[in-house]
Amino acid sequence: MTEDKPTEPAFDRDRLLDWMAANGVAQTTHDHPAVFRVEEGLELKAAMPGAHTKNLFLKDRKGRLWLISARQDTVIDLKRAPKAIGSDKLSFGSEALLYETLGVRGGSVTALGLINDPDQRVTFVLDKALWDANIVNFHPLTNTATTALAQADFRRFLTLIGREPMVVDFSRLGD
Repeated sequence: MTEDKPTEPAFDRDRLLDWMAANGVAQTTHDHPAVFRVEEGLELKAAMPGAHTKNLFLKDRKGRLWLISARQDTVIDLKRAPKAIGSDKLSFGSEALLYETLGVRGGSVTALGLINDPDQRVTFVLDKALWDANIVNFHPLTNTATTALAQADFRRFLTLIGREPMVVDFSRLGD
């Protein structure tokens, strides 16, 4: 009797950081205690420059998968977001689907997880506030560290993995 065991993701924190170094994506990674929600890491983040993020792994009624990465203080209205991104009604994706597609567990959702989605099953939506930030901070596939990237290096990362984000100004959805 064999048990269905999820396949290991191609990248974990160490392999991701090695890949970035090998591909000329400059970054600085800070280790810290595990952070599961934006509010928990505010003191840690205060000492790190740049825009800090919140990341939502979502699924719509048609089964499409979405990753929304936004600045930590951006309000993401899940009732208004579908119209802005061209999806059906959104709900949170399961832990199993998150691990299968992005190679991370809940609490560690990150745009850097897109490196584990070579089939591009997940549509990447980026808050305009992050697209315009000089420095962006994401978990490096684990919530026990934060990786800071200059915008040029973040865009290089996206180009190298073949991703073009859908940039949405979430601050204007309430208008």
